Amino acid sequence: MTSTPNPQPADPQPADPHRRDPYAGFAGTVGRTFGASTPAWPERVRPREGAPNIVVVLIDDMGYSDIGPFGSEIPTPTLDRLAANGVRLANYHTMPLCSPARAALLTGLNPHRVGYSFVANADPGFPGYGMEVAGDIPTLAELLHDRGYATYAVGKWHLTRDSASNAADSRTNWPLQKGFDQYYGVLEGLTSLFHPHQLVRDNSPLDIDEFPEGYYYTDDITDQAIAMVKSLRAHDAEKPFFLYLAHNAVHGPLQAKPADLARHKGRYDGGWDELREARFARQLAAGHFPPGTELPERNGEAGYDVGPWDELSDVQKKLYARYMEVYAAMVDNVDQNLGRLTDTLAALGELDNTIIVFTSDNGGTGEGGAEGTRSYFSRFVHHPGLPEDWNPDVEREIELIGGPQSLVHYPRGWGMASNTPFRFYKGQTYAGGVRVPFVLSWPAGLPRTGGDTGVRPQYQYVTDILPTLLELAGVERPSDRGGQPVQSLDGISFAPVLRVPQAPSTHPEQYCEMTGNRSYYRDGWKLVTLHRPGAPYDDDEWALHDLRTDPTEIHDVAAEHPGLVKELAAAWEAAAWRDGVFPLADGSGALALRGPEAERLRRPVTLLAGTPELERYRSSRLISFRSFAVEVELDRHEADDQGVLVSHGDQGGGYSLYVEDGRLRLAYNQYGELVEADGGPVAPGARRITLEAAAVAGLKWEFRLLVDGVEGGRLGPVHQLIGMAPFQGISVGVDRKSPVSWPVYERHRSFRYTGALRAVTYLPGEPAPYDPETVARALRAAAAAFE
Repeated sequence: MTSTPNPQPADPQPADPHRRDPYAGFAGTVGRTFGASTPAWPERVRPREGAPNIVVVLIDDMGYSDIGPFGSEIPTPTLDRLAANGVRLANYHTMPLCSPARAALLTGLNPHRVGYSFVANADPGFPGYGMEVAGDIPTLAELLHDRGYATYAVGKWHLTRDSASNAADSRTNWPLQKGFDQYYGVLEGLTSLFHPHQLVRDNSPLDIDEFPEGYYYTDDITDQAIAMVKSLRAHDAEKPFFLYLAHNAVHGPLQAKPADLARHKGRYDGGWDELREARFARQLAAGHFPPGTELPERNGEAGYDVGPWDELSDVQKKLYARYMEVYAAMVDNVDQNLGRLTDTLAALGELDNTIIVFTSDNGGTGEGGAEGTRSYFSRFVHHPGLPEDWNPDVEREIELIGGPQSLVHYPRGWGMASNTPFRFYKGQTYAGGVRVPFVLSWPAGLPRTGGDTGVRPQYQYVTDILPTLLELAGVERPSDRGGQPVQSLDGISFAPVLRVPQAPSTHPEQYCEMTGNRSYYRDGWKLVTLHRPGAPYDDDEWALHDLRTDPTEIHDVAAEHPGLVKELAAAWEAAAWRDGVFPLADGSGALALRGPEAERLRRPVTLLAGTPELERYRSSRLISFRSFAVEVELDRHEADDQGVLVSHGDQGGGYSLYVEDGRLRLAYNQYGELVEADGGPVAPGARRITLEAAAVAGLKWEFRLLVDGVEGGRLGPVHQLIGMAPFQGISVGVDRKSPVSWPVYERHRSFRYTGALRAVTYLPGEPAPYDPETVARALRAAAAAFE
């Protein structure tokens, strides 16, 4: 019998677009048998020979001067080695806030174009706040994966809106859907380093009751990154990888391991003024700034001001120095963990051919206020109706500061020192918010030549990272992907600057905007505003600085160059319309608004026994700024049954309803201050336990505890948990991870209920009049009526 390779029907039918010919495009031949056929295999995508690995280490809220290569006294030997063999961009700029900076880094586009005008914790309903990376904006991970790279992400993501961070979400904007093969970390913007509130592996939240003794999140994500690399090499000896290692450190709350903290004891007793001067002197000696550059006076503007260290009391000095010791210990730990990663690469023989980038998402922060805080979430609250007795701090023994029982942040004087020699902080478009350290090392591809100090003074921007890494890796960004055009880049590769110290900047101009703070850079000139919330947007806000002679932005020369001010202001306006910056934030409270889908999260919900922890944002919608009731349904309570019935929150704020020694108890953690109520005995046979919370004036709750409908105790009034508290979600029958009550944790750990618990039902009430969304909608309705 004979066969015809790839035979066609005698009477070809019109091509059916819904039924592909299985042999179309096959490079071999097909007969009726294997013997009469010639095999062929599709060519797999492989990177170019010798393609480098790429590691991007993104730290959170680190200022310009916080590592050794940029003037710090904090020991960072790993970064010192990388800088000694690599390049320091002394004039690198980023966005003033984390989600926008991450969007810009991973896409190469200005963040407003991507939909990240703000952190991924808002939904005012405008294009610049979409908080989703569209399909026609490929991420660095997707582009490298397309060219055969393995792609891994660990740590902070913060590109998924908080309302989309739960297990019922489509996950379209989670790491694996944005080009990463594996992910391990926290989707949100901050977490406890001792008790991460919600770890995610790949596409699945992890259900964890307790962490092992000695657990520390920075160590954990580094362990995970190292394991990913080792596993890759065990399966493929040549495939290059892209590792995105995004630390939650050194974002608040500040927490450090005891051994790391001990190394820095006494280091900051001299205060922030002394620290700034010492760091600036080292920066000048390293050639980061031209001779004659001035160190500004302490920040003096209202709301940003820092007083002299010498005017503090001895008690304040001791407390404030401890805060900075914790921060330094966190930086130290990050460097140690980077050292473990580079040691692994060296053991694999791949350190020299790995591009390592180390930088920060934005500058150091002033969010700790003038005094700092031991109550991070109460300091974080911004509500116009805060009562007079609201306390943005709590008492804590100094030995507990930095440990798992304290959620602290340093005073903004240390944030000012972190940003040495610049003014202002994270959130502002002045240099303190946007100029951060940047180290790049690639010994095999960018060897340092004689006479090259490694310092580059050229202006470069966060959007330049993606095209630079693609060029160094030999990967071309396509104009079309998946059959559709991709959006054009805003970033420009600075590979020429890396190779030639005297090469000109590749990024001559750039706009910036964050919550109304604006700036425009062009060829050494910078137009900038410090916008007061609610103030009108007019030209009186603009200040002008010649960064060639005034890199620390001290001397406003706007009055001497009115024409240039007008020109750059017009350029900012044009860029803002082009990139989707408008509308700007105003006094309407629009950032508190949520889309109509969010209302679904405020419906009553029943959680059966064994339900995994409810995600943080989903949980908060059930109680925030409103009355609510929690009904616990038991099969039948027995005399010796005990444990947690329901818990919501952690050491930063929360509540836990539990049975101990036959009595019902409520532990209420008021932003670190623990208050308790006795709900009376729980008799054998009890079937329903109820916690009622009434929202009353002054942003307070009053609680009632009932057993089978009979009131047994009360608590309150107490301050409501609002803002980011409670930060840990609702758990049924257990108090997971960071406990609401530390004394209960010491006695019983997570204290699982031993009886037959059937379900817990949350019944949210109507919002209180001071609910920010209610207020914002009322203001919008009033404005519409007026118009």
